[in-house]
Amino acid sequence: MLDALFTAIGYGLCHQLPERSFFSGGYQLPVCARDTGLYLGFIAALAALWLLHRGEKPTVPPRWPILVLLGLFIASMAFDGVTSYAGLRETTNTLRLITGLLTGWALATIVVPMLNAQLWADAGEGRLLAGGRRVAGWLGALVATYGLVAYLLPQTGLVYPLISVAAILVTFTCVNLVLVCLIGPLERRARRLRDATLQIALAFGLTLLELGAAAWLRVVTERLLA
Repeated sequence: MLDALFTAIGYGLCHQLPERSFFSGGYQLPVCARDTGLYLGFIAALAALWLLHRGEKPTVPPRWPILVLLGLFIASMAFDGVTSYAGLRETTNTLRLITGLLTGWALATIVVPMLNAQLWADAGEGRLLAGGRRVAGWLGALVATYGLVAYLLPQTGLVYPLISVAAILVTFTCVNLVLVCLIGPLERRARRLRDATLQIALAFGLTLLELGAAAWLRVVTERLLA
């Protein structure tokens, strides 16, 4: 039953090739090593940014050196994926995990100020990752997250794939929440998280629809190719 759940969650998102995926507790994770890094990196970055900005809701993106670094993080995954698929070089699951993690970290850092601006009624005007201490904490959390994902989570058995499922759902829901809050009556209405119950529910429902649509599209495509 859990095997079917894990397969279904990642079916429309990833090729799910066993040789490019991690296993834990006898289960293959829902998505490949690269995508595992991406989704876990996203939720870990969310947690890190929340801790670094407790009591604040910054809506201004980081300064340009950080934005350049975010671009390099995303470019690392693109380079690893494109060059390996083109046969120009070999890659490994470790490299896939690292570049996916960097990309997920970058995407969350981009999404957070957008989400703050659209969701909260009392959003601040501060800048994300302002100050050297916050940047250092952000980078340190990234290194710690790699250690957690690469060495600790594989020892947790069934917990690892379950966390991966949660990471996928949270990532999509956060991105969809930005879109949902573009709807006028839902924009900047929440002062506390419980005030955003409707917005979160709509974003989560949209996530389920997207995962279902992606899985259906894969089924149709595979049948056409067969």
